[in-house]
Amino acid sequence: MKKDLQPASVLFFLLLWVSLSFAQRQDTTPVKLNAISERLYEIQGGRGARGGLYIGETGVLVIDAKMDLNSVTATIEEIKKKTDKPIKYLINTHSDGDHITGNKYFPQTVTFIAHENCRQEFFHPRRNGTPSDWHRPELAPFLPSVTFHGRMDIYLGSKKVELWYFGVGHTTGDAVIYFPEERTAFIGDQVFIGRHQLIHSYKGGNSFEHIKTLKKMLETLDAEKYCTGHSDIVDRDAILKHIRDMEARQGKVRSLIKRNKPLEEIKREFEEEEAELIESIYNEIESSK
Repeated sequence: MKKDLQPASVLFFLLLWVSLSFAQRQDTTPVKLNAISERLYEIQGGRGARGGLYIGETGVLVIDAKMDLNSVTATIEEIKKKTDKPIKYLINTHSDGDHITGNKYFPQTVTFIAHENCRQEFFHPRRNGTPSDWHRPELAPFLPSVTFHGRMDIYLGSKKVELWYFGVGHTTGDAVIYFPEERTAFIGDQVFIGRHQLIHSYKGGNSFEHIKTLKKMLETLDAEKYCTGHSDIVDRDAILKHIRDMEARQGKVRSLIKRNKPLEEIKREFEEEEAELIESIYNEIESSK
């Protein structure tokens, strides 16, 4: 005799279907190149964060690596439509999986570059404490083999690409890749637009240092465009607004702490999606006492 599905079972299969459907939509998002100049492009689509492409005189530089084979294959196919020059360099802006997992699907002839702290964070345990996959020997060729400390320049012919490190923020190893002629900076996840900022405290990220880092970036670079990992290209004013919004959150948390409010009560003063950020701010304030 056929039994009716229990409500819990129906809910489980509904959630499973939604999850699979979402994953499939992510898998089938087409990769495309958004032209910033005749040499510089933003890489959109696929699974993983937005990245960048620079076509130099002697080769190609890619910024960030997507998450799976299909997305990397599609990225390389799109690059081949623009140039037959080889991919010489791939720069990881930081160590989050949606920026680095695809490294292993690029040719081993590519030189992988990152800030020295970013390379260390490749080996950092995941948020749940499980070991990183990057300890596996077969992945060694896809680790950053070139690192920098404060500043590094790359030349692909006569054109210069600037790599900058302005300090701790989203993680401890966030790099900024700046193209002076285009006055365009690729900044990874150092700024989220349209969603709440992520600060990876478990990797050493810090919201107060994040503000200092962004201010230093704005003071140093003459950029007009900022390409982020998860939003459309923004301008300097958008970065300044992000800084003001972050400072307002920090001020509110500090005020509530002075009123002896516990963490869970403080979280309820903000949107539910901000809980992780608010907890980071709270812990940073408490640890500085």
